[in-house]
Amino acid sequence: MGTCEVCGNDYDKSFQVVAAGQTHTFDSFECAIHKMAPICEHCGCKVIGHGIEVEGRFYCCAHCAKRAEGDVPVDDRVG
Repeated sequence: MGTCEVCGNDYDKSFQVVAAGQTHTFDSFECAIHKMAPICEHCGCKVIGHGIEVEGRFYCCAHCAKRAEGDVPVDDRVG
């Protein structure tokens, strides 16, 4: 189907992801995450879960958001 835009592997089971009007081709979820996942503004890890967004900045968890932003009203647990 196509060549992965991250690793260059020409794979018959590649897949496409459309985001913000652009089509991307990958051979694995690992490459898709590497290319597309936001990076936590505090610890630098890839945000592959829900994450937390504060005024356009992404964090992997409430702890990182609070460490970077101060006392923001976020929590990792649903009541």
